[in-house]
Amino acid sequence: MNSNANFRDGAAAPGKKNIFFKIAKYLALAAGAAALLAAAFAVWIYVEVFSGPGIMEISEFHPFKSENAKKEYLSFEDEMEKCWPLNSEKRYVKTSYGTTFIRISGPADAPPLVLLPGGGSNSLIWFANIKSLSEEYRTYALDNIYDFGRSVYTRKFESGDDFAGWLDELFDSLRLGNDIRIIGYSYGGWVVSQYALRHQERLSRAVLVAPASTVMPISGEMLLDMISTLIPVRYFKEKTMNRVAKDLVVMGGDKKKIIVDDRVDFLEMAYKCFKFKSLPNPTVLTDSELQSLNVPVFYLVGSNETVCNPDSAINRLNKAAPLIQTELIHGTGHDLIFTHTEIVNGMILKFLK
Repeated sequence: MNSNANFRDGAAAPGKKNIFFKIAKYLALAAGAAALLAAAFAVWIYVEVFSGPGIMEISEFHPFKSENAKKEYLSFEDEMEKCWPLNSEKRYVKTSYGTTFIRISGPADAPPLVLLPGGGSNSLIWFANIKSLSEEYRTYALDNIYDFGRSVYTRKFESGDDFAGWLDELFDSLRLGNDIRIIGYSYGGWVVSQYALRHQERLSRAVLVAPASTVMPISGEMLLDMISTLIPVRYFKEKTMNRVAKDLVVMGGDKKKIIVDDRVDFLEMAYKCFKFKSLPNPTVLTDSELQSLNVPVFYLVGSNETVCNPDSAINRLNKAAPLIQTELIHGTGHDLIFTHTEIVNGMILKFLK
C-alpha cells in the first residue's frame, strides 16, 4: 500500500513539473516574440523618422533627407499654397542663422506686422487671417527657420536665445526699425515672448495667440499626443489633430477638411521629407519675466484650450502681470484662429491700434 502511494506521488510530481515547464516555455517564447516585435517597430520608426543625414550636415538639399525628398515636399507645398488668398511677395533673407522664407503682403508704407507660425507648421497657417491683417499693415509671415517650410537653418537652435538672435538679425536685414508689431501662434507665441524678453525696445506691441507654455505648462496628455505623432502611422497624427482642433472637428464640413485633414497630410509629408530635429522646449515665464515686459502684450486664448488650462493661465496673468491684456474666447480652443477668425482678427486689430 505504501508502495502504491509512493508510485502515485512519484507519478504526479513529474506531471506537475511538465506543465510548469510548458507554461514557462510558452511565456518565454511570447516574451521573445514581443521583444522582437518591439525591436522591429523601433527600427522601423528609426528608418522612417530619424535616419538620413545629420541635422547639421549641410548639403544642397539641406534640411531635407534627400534631393527627392526636397522636390516632393516643395511640390506638395506648392499645392498647399493655393489656400493663400493674397498675391504676396516671396522673399528669402539671409542671416548668420541661415535663410528665412517670408510671405510679404499689404501696403509698402504701412507699419510692419510680423507673424510667427505654430510648431510643426509654416507661414501658410495664417491663410485665414492674412487678408484682414494686411489691409492696414505690411505683414511678414515667416517660415520658422528651425521648423518645417522653405526656410533653411545653418545653426543648431537650443533655447530662446537662438530664436531671439535670429529674429533680431532678420529684422535688421528687413530694416523694420524699432516700431514692430508681432504676433505668434502656439509655439510661435512662445518664440515671440522670448524675443520680447530680450529686445522689447524694438517692439510696438506683441500678441500671444494660444501660446505653448509661456504662461502655463503644456498638459501631460497633450505632450503624449505630440510625441505620438512621431510614430509613422497616420492614426496618431489624426488623433492629435482631432484633439487640438476638436471644435473644427465638431463643425465638420469643408472647413474641417481644409484645416484638420490637410494638416494631417502636411505632417505626414513633413516628417517623411525633413531631417528629424527637435525644437527647443518652450518654457514657462517666471513672474519676474512677465512683469519685466514693458511693451503692450495681448494674451488671447479659447475657453476649450487643450494645450493648457486657459482659466488658470488668465488668472495667473491677472495676478502676476496685470498690465498684460487678456481675452478668453468662448466656444473654441487651440483652433481659435480658424473657428472664430473674424473675432480673433477684430480683437488683434483693435489691440494693435
